[in-house]
Amino acid sequence: MSDKKTGIDQALIRDLANILNETDLTEIEVEQNDMRIRVSRIGTPVAPVYATAPAPAPVAAVAAAAPVAAVAVRDPANTVSAPMVGTVYMAPAPGARDFIEIGATVKEGQTLLIIEAMKTMNQIPAPKSGKVVEILVGDGHPVEYGEAMVIIE
Repeated sequence: MSDKKTGIDQALIRDLANILNETDLTEIEVEQNDMRIRVSRIGTPVAPVYATAPAPAPVAAVAAAAPVAAVAVRDPANTVSAPMVGTVYMAPAPGARDFIEIGATVKEGQTLLIIEAMKTMNQIPAPKSGKVVEILVGDGHPVEYGEAMVIIE
């Protein structure tokens, strides 16, 4: 018989959420034994997300928070897709100006955003020059491989 605790420590999640509120961080992650808890801020509310290590934490709250839009057919040539699974950062540092904004003109090779994967920051360059017409991801949100992130026309 094992004395190992099988439930989620609600007090720990509340403490992590309070740390987010006190420090204005967008995400915090703690790993203890075989349990990993990540709490991330989506807009104003704080949403807890859990997973056992080493599996990536699911983020159902992101899908629920995504804006509902009419289905539109996008030209794949204009879509910048995630080349890896990771967390998106729109600026080079917390509090810094975002790399891009809707309506901005970008040049081929210009950094559009950063994806953090396995504690490595990967700059994602513009595949072509053009105008940013849509940004489909949010700062601090996870992305899946192949997920559309930015539309450049």
